[in-house]
Amino acid sequence: MNLYIRYFDQETLVNSTDDAINFLSGIEEIGMNPMLEKDIREYADSDVLYPKRYKIRPRVYFIIIKTEAASMQDFKEKKALRSDSVAEKTNTPAIVRLNEERFGWYEGSIDFKRVQMVPGTGKFQYRDTHFVACCKAMSGIDCYARIVDYLSQRVDSRSQFPSAKGKNFKFRYLGECK
Repeated sequence: MNLYIRYFDQETLVNSTDDAINFLSGIEEIGMNPMLEKDIREYADSDVLYPKRYKIRPRVYFIIIKTEAASMQDFKEKKALRSDSVAEKTNTPAIVRLNEERFGWYEGSIDFKRVQMVPGTGKFQYRDTHFVACCKAMSGIDCYARIVDYLSQRVDSRSQFPSAKGKNFKFRYLGECK
């Protein structure tokens, strides 16, 4: 995998981490140091595919992008978009699967803030609550709606439910209904 590096109007496409560090060392304002070098090497060796931005001073950054492009022209013309092998490695995020219609049984788990009374004082407080349910639904978002609908009828109305797109709601498809 190649690395595209840009700092203002200075840019390059290199095929090794050493070449990237040499390019950045030639730019005085960046101030290459062992910590920055180590971080760039870790980024280049990792499976992370998103671009990395490094702060030089307030509102001044340089950027590194991993790419399959063989030349600068290919990179500029976006000819080297992620290959199928890279796309297969990354799992489909739950947000994409949320609206996918597939009738059947779903297991949904939700972490929400439930309002409960403290017995000794009579005051109310929020408590983190984990709830898991299996339900028939058309999609992940339908599963979320059914769970929230069920809970909202059984807990204090001041309880707070997370977004279906957030990390506090998870679901998985269990199988078709018979």
